[in-house]
Amino acid sequence: MFKKNTSYQSEISIFINELKSKNPKLVDQQLAGRSRLWDKFKIKNNDSENKFSIKQSSYVYFPFKK
Repeated sequence: MFKKNTSYQSEISIFINELKSKNPKLVDQQLAGRSRLWDKFKIKNNDSENKFSIKQSSYVYFPFKK
């Protein structure tokens, strides 16, 4: 039916490829930043509780008022 043009690259694709070739550590820096923001982590302490955890109510959409 239609042939896919595999030789075409958009301006953004060209820019990103040039950026990656100029700074080869960029991908590793992006992964490190992503892991800092989104990956779960646990910190051990004497109580074996995560000191960054917040107790969540059992039904979060409509919290019951006390």
